[in-house]
Amino acid sequence: MVPLTSSQTLEICKDAAGIAGNIFAFGLFLSPMRIMRNQSTEQFSGLPYIYGLLNCLICAWYGTPLVSPDNLLVTTVNSVGAVFQIAYIVLFVMYTEKEKKFRILGWILTVFGLFAIIVIGSLLILELQLRRIIIGSLSCASLISMFASPLFIINLVIRTRSVEFMPFYLSLSTFLMSASFFLYGTFSFDLFIYVPNGIGTLLGVVQLLLFAYYKSSLTRDSTERLVASYS
Repeated sequence: MVPLTSSQTLEICKDAAGIAGNIFAFGLFLSPMRIMRNQSTEQFSGLPYIYGLLNCLICAWYGTPLVSPDNLLVTTVNSVGAVFQIAYIVLFVMYTEKEKKFRILGWILTVFGLFAIIVIGSLLILELQLRRIIIGSLSCASLISMFASPLFIINLVIRTRSVEFMPFYLSLSTFLMSASFFLYGTFSFDLFIYVPNGIGTLLGVVQLLLFAYYKSSLTRDSTERLVASYS
């Protein structure tokens, strides 16, 4: 049996991390299913789905061979993510109030118009390395801003001392997906992938630690109240 070279081992590790990231991403993509289950948008805004769609489109474009070679797993996960985001936007439009429907449709047209400008503009850049840097910077900034959104939830959890607004499986999926793509970016020496996903991994750890702390505190308080009621 011929031993694997270091480059082959690195490639296998990179592919394994990328495949794991694709799998864990489904946990994130399935998180808004409550809209279809409840047949109501409740008090949720449609803007996170709009922004999520733009983020997926930019990252999917970055992973194509026209921008960065050998990053196909980035394209696959974000292409699937874009399909999910479009499906959720359609559901949101179906169940939201009438006055919000046209506003959301306007945002959708804006997203696709902006993405078209990004694609056409990047193709006009003939130097592949420069094209990769520009689109990579856009995708990196988009991912960082998306991963920064849980900071509001983290602040809310600390203020209310409740994890009601921070679902465990969503936090776990965020951590696992970010960690997988952090490793993928590290193995492929791609800072446009490992930097934002490294930040996402740290935020995921913070969310899980907060969930464990406040969940245990809630359980402990409930137990103490139950004991007190029988004493």
